[in-house]
Amino acid sequence: MQVVVIGGGAAGFFAAIQAKRSDPDADVVLLEKSDKLLSKVRISGGGRCNVTHHCFGTRQLAAHYPRGERFLRKAFTRFGASDTVAWFAAQGVELKTEPDGRMFPVTDSSSTVIDCLMDATRSLGVSIRMRTGVARIELGESERFVLKLENNETLPADKVIVTIGGQPKADGYALLGTTGHTIIPPAPSLFTFNMPDEPVRELMGVTVAGVRTMIAGTDLESTGPLLVTHWGMSGPAILRLSAWGARTVKAMGYQFTLRVDWSNGAGEGGVRALLDRERTDHPRKRIGTDPILGLPRRLWEYLLNKADIPTDKPWAELGGRQGNRLVDLLTNDRYAVRGKTTFKEEFVTAGGVSLDEVDPATMESRKVPGLHFAGEVLDIDGITGGFNFQAAWTTGFLAGSAAVLSAPPAA
Repeated sequence: MQVVVIGGGAAGFFAAIQAKRSDPDADVVLLEKSDKLLSKVRISGGGRCNVTHHCFGTRQLAAHYPRGERFLRKAFTRFGASDTVAWFAAQGVELKTEPDGRMFPVTDSSSTVIDCLMDATRSLGVSIRMRTGVARIELGESERFVLKLENNETLPADKVIVTIGGQPKADGYALLGTTGHTIIPPAPSLFTFNMPDEPVRELMGVTVAGVRTMIAGTDLESTGPLLVTHWGMSGPAILRLSAWGARTVKAMGYQFTLRVDWSNGAGEGGVRALLDRERTDHPRKRIGTDPILGLPRRLWEYLLNKADIPTDKPWAELGGRQGNRLVDLLTNDRYAVRGKTTFKEEFVTAGGVSLDEVDPATMESRKVPGLHFAGEVLDIDGITGGFNFQAAWTTGFLAGSAAVLSAPPAA
């Protein structure tokens, strides 16, 4: 049996490894269009590789996916985050959990994960062909599949696993054109909000914990750390909002108002009470001396300036109108978003092969027997924190298993 895996990313490697382990006699070939393997693995987590998330409940884990939650509930019962941890441990790669739940190799190096996957393919005898793009997948007469390569070669296959990742444009899925699959139009996910006209960009590098962000005119919101960049705003609070709102903000043309609550959960009532205490307890102290709510000094001074409050004004002289303005900025600040920035290989795409046409237990096409999918080529995307890699490991494991067996084995 010849199994061809199309795509040399995390899902492709996991699928190829699992197919070969499930049937050592199978001829497993992995094709990669570019001259790079495991690109996202290399750059993930700032070069440390955020392998997965410490979230071992199936429903809880699946809830972190804006697209694919119900589909993944079934898949995670067969191979979830705990299975990923155990799989890497069996290869000698120990993972550690950080306070926010993200899991990294104890070496803090993505090379550890890359070496693990590369070593596994070599030891098993998986063939890897780079600079080998696939133009289209066709059903053959004598062979189940015939792959038409971009170099005009043809490659027969008994089973095919497609792991080409998310594509920025619909034509990136052209190789599936003859399979009859529905492609959900792609949309970027996990991106920075650009604010070219906002002075807040001068605070580049400032990070704030516990920020609540909202897109005006929608019910979309997210809470978490926020990072001010020279483009605008990023960090988990923004990236998660961009993921859940990927299609909404695309429809808006990436032109909208971002509302920001800096109060770390205190809310309007809590902030007013805090200002009253400062007036009473520290009437002579200058307002700019000590930031309230644990805010970074640069941000605190920026907000005071935005409220037209001099930093050397004593708390006792903070008037009602200025106080109201400050409360509004601390709990309902507003910024004009005018675009987005994605980061090359790091960006995630919503859209891809419709999940209605794929079996979540085997990742096999419901339209074309023997054709499987894994990774971001499916209409699956998760928020930041290791969830996208977990979807890659899960779908890759199930696709690789099912491609050579009648049913996938227990994890």
